[in-house]
Amino acid sequence: MAESTLQSPIPVVTKKKSSESAVWRVTKYMAVRLVTMAFTVVIGLYLTILIANMGGYVDEIRRNDIRETIQQQVMNDRSLQSLTPTQRTQLIQDRIVVEEKRLGLDRPFVLRSFGFLWDAVTLNLGFAEFINADNGSRQVRLIVLERLPSTLVLFGTSNIILFFVTLYLALTLSRNYGSWWDRFIVATSPMSAAPSWFYGIFVIVIFAAFLKVLPFGGMVSAPPPDNRIEYGLSMLKHMILPTLAIALNQVTFAIYNNRTFFLIYSSEDYVEMAKAKGLPAREVERKYILRPTLPTNITNFAFLLIGVWGGAPIFEGVFNWPGLGRTTLIAAGLFDTPVIVGTTVIFAYLLALTVFLLDFVYALVDPRVKIGSEGSSQ
Repeated sequence: MAESTLQSPIPVVTKKKSSESAVWRVTKYMAVRLVTMAFTVVIGLYLTILIANMGGYVDEIRRNDIRETIQQQVMNDRSLQSLTPTQRTQLIQDRIVVEEKRLGLDRPFVLRSFGFLWDAVTLNLGFAEFINADNGSRQVRLIVLERLPSTLVLFGTSNIILFFVTLYLALTLSRNYGSWWDRFIVATSPMSAAPSWFYGIFVIVIFAAFLKVLPFGGMVSAPPPDNRIEYGLSMLKHMILPTLAIALNQVTFAIYNNRTFFLIYSSEDYVEMAKAKGLPAREVERKYILRPTLPTNITNFAFLLIGVWGGAPIFEGVFNWPGLGRTTLIAAGLFDTPVIVGTTVIFAYLLALTVFLLDFVYALVDPRVKIGSEGSSQ
């Protein structure tokens, strides 16, 4: 008894040291992950800046636009008609210098690229110079906040509904392996190879041009209804064709993909053991089939939510949907670098945050997942 009493504090000390070691391990792992992702985000943003500016070639395009615009303004200004050709040329050159200095074009692109990078990292998205040329420059932040809700309404609603519907149908399909419904899904899954905008053109031709039962595009009728209920109903009507196009692109492959995972896990030995014990089919599916697939499904859902923020440029262009994707497409055509970089910054930060949080979510839903090097010494 005396010996056991003397030895009793040892497990307490060991447990305390183990707890402190676990906290240090998780803290170290979080710090390394944050530094790694921050470095990755910075590299990705700088490459985006270089690509969006074509390595500095966009500066030459802007200089030419500035020169042409100022020349037209001086030539069309009647108050300057009395100037001699030399004076007019000097005035044009002076205005060009002022405008290039205002836009920062008087400095080398390499130096300005690092300034763009710092602005992007600090979320100082700047102004759009060309996409709002008729109304003057405008803050990119305001442009994003204005167009983002339209993208979230369309892609958020349709993709989230499709995600859970296809998950349920895939689980149902795994119970009926080899049925005609199963063979139909397997046969039609290659339909997802065609992009969603292709199906968009297809459904527009059928339901808008031929049957004339649904609108060609846009978000609401023109002019927009004043009543909120009518406005909402008009938006829902305009969302039918885009949602249908997204469904045709995703539904069969998503069902086939999830059904494959469910079939793999439903053939495990522990599932057969649970069935042999007489557990209800619903409980077997919930505990022994759905739960092991949670990390995969959570990952798919998380990246689906990230993709919703960016929209789809060509898809929104086909349906004339005033979202962030269409805005990015227009900005790319106008070489409006701040808008392109601004949308990329949002996506990059969301992606990095999601990847960081997923590690901890995996550990919560799956006890086999260890954070850091917890399982490396075993």
